[in-house]
Amino acid sequence: MPFSQACENNKLPILQVLRAHLQQHKTVLEIAGGTGQHAVYFAQSLPDLYWQSSDIPANVDSLKIRINHAKLENLPEPKPLDVNGSWPEQCYDLVYSANSLHIMSADSVRNFFAGVGPRLNAGGLLIVYGPFKYKGEFTTESNARFDEWLKTRDPESGVRDFEWVNELADHAGLDLLEDHAMPANNQALVWQTRNSPARN
Repeated sequence: MPFSQACENNKLPILQVLRAHLQQHKTVLEIAGGTGQHAVYFAQSLPDLYWQSSDIPANVDSLKIRINHAKLENLPEPKPLDVNGSWPEQCYDLVYSANSLHIMSADSVRNFFAGVGPRLNAGGLLIVYGPFKYKGEFTTESNARFDEWLKTRDPESGVRDFEWVNELADHAGLDLLEDHAMPANNQALVWQTRNSPARN
């Protein structure tokens, strides 16, 4: 099956962030599901959660392999979703994406946030995991080297500025709730739809 060591390494820390926010959030749309490791692990760990994974059309068949093999009732077959194209009509309590914004072009990142806002229910959350820069500075030298490597593969990709993505979220009607430092020099950013009910 498709496999990512990074997914294997970070799934438990990400699960801890998800658990802290899922008391009233039961439906999830995952963007850029990749190998399906996160989808299967989180759906197994959170059986009351309905986890809808997705990826760009070219990657969906690969994503299906692990998800279909898992045969979990709360993990349906993944859907094709290109942030630059059409989005599903259904709304979700939470949108989740890991290690995607630095792979996308800047225009795709803009379309990601523009598309997420209308797909969230009232009080809905967006959780994004990955590396970020702050005030134009990398948090570690390894992230700076990673950014250089990304740009050799695709000049349109790269580690994104936190302030820029937070501004895009703000324009999409989302307020930053939390910024968690995570293992391997990553962050977990949590936004909530504006004018949401007060959290307990």
